[in-house]
Amino acid sequence: MDHQQDYPAEYLASILSEVKTIAMVGASPDPTKFSYGVLRVLHEQGYNMIPVNPRHAGKQIRGLKVYPSLAEIDQPVDMVDVFRASEALPGIAQEAIDIGAKVLWSQIGVYNEEAAKLAEDAGLRVVMNRCPKIELFRPFWKPKLGQTI
Repeated sequence: MDHQQDYPAEYLASILSEVKTIAMVGASPDPTKFSYGVLRVLHEQGYNMIPVNPRHAGKQIRGLKVYPSLAEIDQPVDMVDVFRASEALPGIAQEAIDIGAKVLWSQIGVYNEEAAKLAEDAGLRVVMNRCPKIELFRPFWKPKLGQTI
């Protein structure tokens, strides 16, 4: 898949409707940070959110336990959402593979072709340079929110 092109709406909708548990790598406890806002909205929409940030491990973000790494998470993870530099993405992709995640999603501005290939070769669906919070509110997703299209 060419991750520099727009993703088909059906592809994004299927991911957002199928995943239940999302590990957010780079989650911040700072309410002014974008990652905090994305975590808040996804959590409020019913996703089981797992913040991952080694600097805040053992603490809580919005009442959710913060893990030091993906490997330390003690439950299955459907999707790994990444708020880190693009250079960190191949290592995170490998960690997502190692824990059995089904989707690797990198946030706006986070793109790495090597990570995409690694994840796709292992059977993960990949979305890069997109925000699940934004995609959640696109027109194809309005029925989930009880709104008309």
